[in-house]
Amino acid sequence: MFDLKIGWLVPVALTIVSLGLNVQSVKAQGAYNSYTFSADYTTSVTIDQNFRPDLGIVRATITGESVEPVPYGLNFFTSNTYGKLEPIENPAINRYTFNSDPGVFGLNEEPILSDRYYGGSNELFGTANDSAEINFDEGTIRGGGTITVSGGTGLFRDATGTITFTQEDILGAPGTPSQGLAKLNFNLQTSQPVPEPKASITFIGMAVIGIGLRIKGNIRRKGKGSLFSVAESEDEFTVG
Repeated sequence: MFDLKIGWLVPVALTIVSLGLNVQSVKAQGAYNSYTFSADYTTSVTIDQNFRPDLGIVRATITGESVEPVPYGLNFFTSNTYGKLEPIENPAINRYTFNSDPGVFGLNEEPILSDRYYGGSNELFGTANDSAEINFDEGTIRGGGTITVSGGTGLFRDATGTITFTQEDILGAPGTPSQGLAKLNFNLQTSQPVPEPKASITFIGMAVIGIGLRIKGNIRRKGKGSLFSVAESEDEFTVG
């Protein structure tokens, strides 16, 4: 009987340990934070037409300052991209495709550029893929696109996600920045640190202690039963 009880308790102990480990694994796989918010920024756009005029490729720098305080302190941004002039169909309109990666335009010797969103201890980094249309008759620049987030600092350490935007600027005089407004939508995810499995370890420890006490109790009961049996046998022998 004693052996059967031990045989039953061992797989139970192993099951408890396995259960604790499985629960922790599920937490690690599903633990993340999601951040979704929008913000408007006043913008300043500079386009360097002299970067690679032979290839119709420009360098664009956009800086932004939030109209209202942005969640998590992301009140400023700087965006740097390369831009390629698309075939012109209307002399009054120039269309550009922009990208942070120069390899998209065959400039493999140039560095990859990036976007930065900042204003405090929390920052975001990413790369842009967008387009814009310069309308000389209207004196406007209209565009939009997506920034792929590739990390950050503070709350946004190792962040992933996207920032989509639309933008409209008033075309500045030659040699001066164009001013306008950008509307940004943030959709971000960050890994959530998984706490040390103290509860699981405590639970498993208590279970093991309980099993040990039960085994100890069984040993004591069996031992007492043997002594009584010996005493009874001796008494019977003496009387006889």
